[in-house]
Amino acid sequence: MIQFHDVRKSYPEFDMRIDFSIGEGELVSILGPSGSGKTTTLRLIAGFERPDRGRIMIDNRDVTAMTPAERQIGYVFQDYTLFPHMDVAANVGYGLRVRHRPADEIGRKVSDLLELVDLPGYERRNIETLSGGERQRVAIARALAVDPVLLLLDEPFSSIDEVLRRDLRDEIVRLQKRLGITVVFVTHSQQEALAISDRVAVLRDGDVIQYDEVETLYRAPHSRFVASFVGEANFFPAPAGAAAGGQGEAQTLMLRPEQLELIGPEDQAGTGADRVVFDAEIETHQFLGAAHRYACRHAGGVAIVKDQRRFPVGAAVRIAYRVSAGYLLPGGTS
Repeated sequence: MIQFHDVRKSYPEFDMRIDFSIGEGELVSILGPSGSGKTTTLRLIAGFERPDRGRIMIDNRDVTAMTPAERQIGYVFQDYTLFPHMDVAANVGYGLRVRHRPADEIGRKVSDLLELVDLPGYERRNIETLSGGERQRVAIARALAVDPVLLLLDEPFSSIDEVLRRDLRDEIVRLQKRLGITVVFVTHSQQEALAISDRVAVLRDGDVIQYDEVETLYRAPHSRFVASFVGEANFFPAPAGAAAGGQGEAQTLMLRPEQLELIGPEDQAGTGADRVVFDAEIETHQFLGAAHRYACRHAGGVAIVKDQRRFPVGAAVRIAYRVSAGYLLPGGTS
């Protein structure tokens, strides 16, 4: 569906290097810190930016030199860019009017799309009277009006409260599966990326440093940076002689907070050939609803542990983990 062939784009801050592909009907997230090149990648797909070298293919067409209008892409911007002087119907049907479609066709299409995004009867509503979530749905309907071959979403939930973000994430997935459309979703939120994506591309300083299915990304990151960016991670020295997937000597064992066991003063530590137990003290506590999150100070630093039980801050505890439960990172990865 989308192929980047050795695409390069130079900026004063860094050089973009993109070389990956997105399959038809996939929902792919582009994840990374601010300034890593997420939006630039989206703009290269859309045609708002031109690469310095390389080719971009969409649906087996070389679109590298094409204008945005020629690429048949729907784009939902971070700030929606809706026209405040137009009502909902005029906003949704704008792209069709520009293409000089008949008025009755535009009317039917607008009505169908508003039904699709759960805004039936909103045709005559003023944009200024809509909530953030309603504006987001209008922006999505407008992007879909021109029957795009793919839909690009640039941090579309950044200004929406958490409950509505969750609802709209579900809505995006529902629409994507129903329409069978390819979606590329830019976000800085690892929770959003893991929640809705088929695959995720993690960017850092213009490079795609890992591109994988979400479970692989979470369980088998290529580096400490990826491990920390797609979720909280604990790092411990790897056992002597351990090898990381045939990539040479491993230096670091990664475990997620849920893979550590918090042992209270009255609990038995248990034993096992690959079991590691060490002393710690609880420094901070956060109640997350489904679990408690503890930052525990130990001789080697701080470990993050999630546990169902409540322990007081300052409590002396022990932490245990099984080496076999962890993931060995290759030596030299950062």
